[in-house]
Amino acid sequence: MKNSAAELWGIDPSIGYTTAFGFIRQLAIHLRNSIVHNKNDAFRMVYNWQFTHSLDFWSCVLAYHCTPEKEAEAGGKESQLKLLVYPLVQVTLGAMRLIPTALYFPLRFHLVRSLLRTSRATDTYIPLASPLLEVLASAEMKKPPNTTTLKAFDFAVSYKAPKAYLRTRVYQDGVGDQVVELLGEFLYLWSKSIAFPELALPVVIQLKRWLKQSRSKSQGNKNAKLAAQLVLLVQKIEANAKFIEEKRGRVDFAPNNRAQVDAFLRDFDAAKTPLGAYVVGQRKGRAERAKLLEEARKEDDKRRREDERAAFEDEDGDDVMDSDEDMDVDEDDEDEFDLEKDEEEEEEGDDE
Repeated sequence: MKNSAAELWGIDPSIGYTTAFGFIRQLAIHLRNSIVHNKNDAFRMVYNWQFTHSLDFWSCVLAYHCTPEKEAEAGGKESQLKLLVYPLVQVTLGAMRLIPTALYFPLRFHLVRSLLRTSRATDTYIPLASPLLEVLASAEMKKPPNTTTLKAFDFAVSYKAPKAYLRTRVYQDGVGDQVVELLGEFLYLWSKSIAFPELALPVVIQLKRWLKQSRSKSQGNKNAKLAAQLVLLVQKIEANAKFIEEKRGRVDFAPNNRAQVDAFLRDFDAAKTPLGAYVVGQRKGRAERAKLLEEARKEDDKRRREDERAAFEDEDGDDVMDSDEDMDVDEDDEDEFDLEKDEEEEEEGDDE
């Protein structure tokens, strides 16, 4: 439905820009009001599914109409909607940082995915490493988690985590998976960029600092699974940075040559870079796990329906047996009545 509606905004560029600007402006007003009127429930104007899906929808609109392919079809002319990339990004970044608590990490991940779509389609750099590194720097991810019997938290269908999940291993593992995935996807977008080593350096420093703190005996996170994931991600980022440094060491143009900078590794497949191969492999693994989970869910639903049907049939069978017993009781009563009637007739005959 979002994709179909997104196509409509390209029928008339001027009307599409005007209406899109008005709606994004309204989202910005809601965000500003929730910041200015900082009361107990003011943030609920922003932290809800309606606001989240609105931002995601406009991300779909811009991602559909502001691609290089669309510009090429229009004779190299940029879409008017591309002017809305900056305000949409600012509103989205402001929304995800409004309440920077662990309860709303799922909403932050939803908004990061929306911005990743916009960045990928419009070829626009959006600084998404900071919101993800802020998650790792939170108290939720710095302290050792508690064991729990809660089932895995589904980030795809939630924008807020229940309080029961806070400081638990299942939630910390889920948050860690999301951070590793989204950081990898963000850096994958620029894995062929000539500036990748400089772009990745702050991320690598922050990740190594977190890993060092996690090994602390007194205050360490002590989550071996998350630490292993981050170590692998750091290795792939560093390998990709070295790969780009080797490639750009062979060029003969200056950094001010914008055309050559943009053409650097343009025809190279990003999936063949060290980081790209890692991200593609992670995508396949997640797709396989999602497929297995979906099959297991369908099997559970099928088994539950069969159990419900069997229980319903058993209830019907019990009702039939009860009705048969009632009929037998009625027949016995009739036989006793007939027997008593015969005895009375015999007594009357004797009296005569």
